[in-house]
Amino acid sequence: MGWQIAKHLSGENNDVTVVDTNPALVHRATETLQVQGVAGFASHPDVLEQAGAQDADMIIAATYSDEVNMVTCQVAHSVFEVPRKIARLRSQSYLSAIYSDLYRREHMPIDVVISPEREVAEAAMQRLAAPSAFDTESFLEGKSQLLGILIEDDCPVINTQLRQLTDLFSTLSANVVGVRRKRKLFAPQPKDQLYPGDEIYVFANTEDVARTLEVFGKSHAKQERIVILGAGNVGLAVAKELEQRPERVRAKVIEQDRERAEIAADALEKTIVLNGDGLSVELLTEAGIARSDAILCVTDDDKTNVLAAVRAKAEGCKLAICLVNDLSLVSLMTPMGIDAYINPRATTVSSILRIIRHGRVRAVYSIGDAEAEVIEAQVLSTSPICGQKISDVDFPQGVLVGAIMKEGELVRPGGGTLIDEGDVIVLFSLSVDVPEVERLLQVSIEYF
Repeated sequence: MGWQIAKHLSGENNDVTVVDTNPALVHRATETLQVQGVAGFASHPDVLEQAGAQDADMIIAATYSDEVNMVTCQVAHSVFEVPRKIARLRSQSYLSAIYSDLYRREHMPIDVVISPEREVAEAAMQRLAAPSAFDTESFLEGKSQLLGILIEDDCPVINTQLRQLTDLFSTLSANVVGVRRKRKLFAPQPKDQLYPGDEIYVFANTEDVARTLEVFGKSHAKQERIVILGAGNVGLAVAKELEQRPERVRAKVIEQDRERAEIAADALEKTIVLNGDGLSVELLTEAGIARSDAILCVTDDDKTNVLAAVRAKAEGCKLAICLVNDLSLVSLMTPMGIDAYINPRATTVSSILRIIRHGRVRAVYSIGDAEAEVIEAQVLSTSPICGQKISDVDFPQGVLVGAIMKEGELVRPGGGTLIDEGDVIVLFSLSVDVPEVERLLQVSIEYF
């Protein structure tokens, strides 16, 4: 996670220093990324001084230890007066709302708390809401959805120019903003066509998600029977959320660690918890995998998640979603029949980018391995795009308008759409074009 954050920030010409206890990791970061590096404990004042904390605008403490992250922020505040401090906290006890008073300047001076597990649990719920999309994220106050969809042979709009989709489905607000073909992501032109094997990113009004999926050859079945592999913070959070849904969902949790399974069983009221190996065919059969609508594999081991998802599909489960930290495994998902994945680094990096961006940026979502960003921002009167039609704006080739909201109402973006002050606009941008997007929006990556 720290690697991904450093990669994003250094790629946008920020002065970044990474600190890690593993000298080999630090060396690899300094060799691969445009960053400086220090080997040592981040919470030690002398290590922070060596890293340049006395001149830092921000510190992001994202080690595996909550306590180290908290102490690092305290030292950064008390000794070096670092203005902005972000800490990654995993323990649910630290995240409880009743203890939120803890993170005040006079107590524990942390400006922003990031919880990867909470972010991933929310991402998992979004995947289950749009089960046939391999990626999904909400924008514009939840009114617009970004959907990642794999184009297959039965897709009804194969070999159809994108400009014709507007004529064919005039009442549907679907807008294709990105296409990954042969592992290369690009922003499509109106004359481009879609082919089997393409992975597309499409914006749709939330109320049109089901119809949009159907247009691109995907079903939108309800998820009534769900198996969750892993009862850690993510799995437990998802199971609790499913229990609170108004519609009935029959969920079963599989957890290998007996103590963790007992904790989950005590915390859940309507969910059955099974203790055992999620790769076991016998245990999957006991969980009713053949009749399940989906399996969500969210253990802390990527290979277990991938293998369990493959086995569940082989046993008859309709949909498999798995959590993967290693992005090199993503290219294996489709050949192995895995329907969707969740990358905790991408969700957390997106949250951090949203926090640190300056100006009127309201949301940032990172796509793939930092291949592109989706940026939601309010249009300022000083912005070069204010008062212009979309067709008149000199957007880079890798940038497309995904959605626009005017006075709280969604507007389908077209060449003749006028961009006014106060509008909220969502742009898909390849990473190389992000600086130009910031210029057009009159926002900056600068912190202050």
